[in-house]
Amino acid sequence: MPFVYAVAGKGGTGKSTLAALIVRSLRRAGRVPILAVDADPNTTLDAALGLRPARSVSDVLDATKGMREIPNNVPRATYLEYQLADCLAEGRGVDLIVMGRPEGSGCYCAANHLLREHLDRLIAAYPFVVMDNAAGMEHLSRRTTRDVDLLFIVSDPTLTGIRAARRIQALVRELDLAVREMVLVLNRADGVPPAVTQEIEASGLRLAGLVPEDPQIAACDLEGRPLLDLPDDAAAVRAAEAILAAVQAAGVPS
Repeated sequence: MPFVYAVAGKGGTGKSTLAALIVRSLRRAGRVPILAVDADPNTTLDAALGLRPARSVSDVLDATKGMREIPNNVPRATYLEYQLADCLAEGRGVDLIVMGRPEGSGCYCAANHLLREHLDRLIAAYPFVVMDNAAGMEHLSRRTTRDVDLLFIVSDPTLTGIRAARRIQALVRELDLAVREMVLVLNRADGVPPAVTQEIEASGLRLAGLVPEDPQIAACDLEGRPLLDLPDDAAAVRAAEAILAAVQAAGVPS
């Protein structure tokens, strides 16, 4: 069975950055192959990983939602899997699939059922999976039945951010998602103000660590380089590795 990491948080907190740093840390530790799943409609994980699938899953769904134009001699599942092959971008130790925007009008029921089966089989083929999710967790709740072993909820070091993180925590429970562990990560944080510490304690979320503001991440963005190219001594890289080590030391296998 794969170990599934998921990342969630309100927009602008650096979810995709953390997801890419987790992928980088896993790859550096030899924990490969990794399947990265960009399940945020505001797709940014592809740039962070330097991988560009030819199509997104939503592109395939739009093209096949009615499942009526399939040749009679081709099984529907086979046809959909053939179409989805273009959605997987392969890299060194990590592959990426992009979910894309939410569904449009029309009936997607048949295609979604087959898609869920396909994604579950795809995920099962990798020992490690990293999912970058929208704050609403829509794709995680509808499109895969796989459990999440460890959910990182990302926030900035503000009261507003922590309150948004609490809403995501509540949403996970409301949707009854199969999430084994949830931890909080503060991004672009060089410290934690006392009021924020109190809010975290009130939330019941466990703070796994801080990722500091790192000018090398901004440089990668400006130069169009993936975060996988960050040097080993980059502050954000060291922080992500420390967070993974901390959750493992706390009894969460990773």
